Amino acid sequence: MNPTDISFPNLGIYLRDVPKSFDVFGISIALYGCIIGCGILLGVLLAAYDRKDRGLSDEPIWDAAAWAVVFSIICARAYYVIFAWDNYKDDLMSIFYIRQGGLAIYGGVIGAFTTVYVYCRIKKEPFLELFDSIALGFPLGQAMGRWGNFFNREAFGGWSEGKFSMRLPIAAVRNSDISDGIRSHISAGMDYIQVHPTFLYESVWSSLLLITLFLYRKHKKFSGEVFFLYLFGYGLGRIFIESLRTDQLIAPVVNIPVSQIVAFVCMLLSSVLIIIKRRKTSQNNS
Repeated sequence: MNPTDISFPNLGIYLRDVPKSFDVFGISIALYGCIIGCGILLGVLLAAYDRKDRGLSDEPIWDAAAWAVVFSIICARAYYVIFAWDNYKDDLMSIFYIRQGGLAIYGGVIGAFTTVYVYCRIKKEPFLELFDSIALGFPLGQAMGRWGNFFNREAFGGWSEGKFSMRLPIAAVRNSDISDGIRSHISAGMDYIQVHPTFLYESVWSSLLLITLFLYRKHKKFSGEVFFLYLFGYGLGRIFIESLRTDQLIAPVVNIPVSQIVAFVCMLLSSVLIIIKRRKTSQNNS
């Protein structure tokens, strides 16, 4: 198998010479970064549209976005590095090589919403109302951004013979991402692996979540409900998808994937807050 090929054999899809980057005036530009950047921009545009469509000013979105984008990237990288420290402790400069991948979505979510919260406190903006709009932009950005993992040949799951299984050349993936379960399927002379395309699963899940939230946004019962539903919905999908991945970031002591822990906590907290807020809203309207 050519090292630059990617295929989905059970779907009859065979892609030749899929690049990781392209050159502009001799400068190599990573597709991973371009796709994530486009996902962020589209997410911000959707959040701004939602504000205007509901008769609110979109200015806070643009003001907060400038800071939120920077800190979300920093936090996404920090989150990943902290829980994959063994990969960086012997070469600290590699921490800054984000062109090679290694951004944790939950780190980005935490960084972005924390930044927006601080912005709202300073500007005296109702933060839950702003969070509702931003919560629409996130699944859009995530659905698109996951395709950066496709071009990077990363964020895949264990061996699969399923309909959507993805075939990758062994030479194109990181050795650390090839689990023992995958290795047990590699016979003599095989130069590829065939795995769950978990990046695709998450992209589809985020797209469905976006559609659901977008259709529901004008029927919300209280400020912050769309945001809480996003946390619950994304967490629900992430718990399942994370269980398939081979590049899990494992929490020390408990030996459970960090993303599953964060997803469960988000689901639990959002469920409790939705119940409490709905009861208060119902009481106030009665």
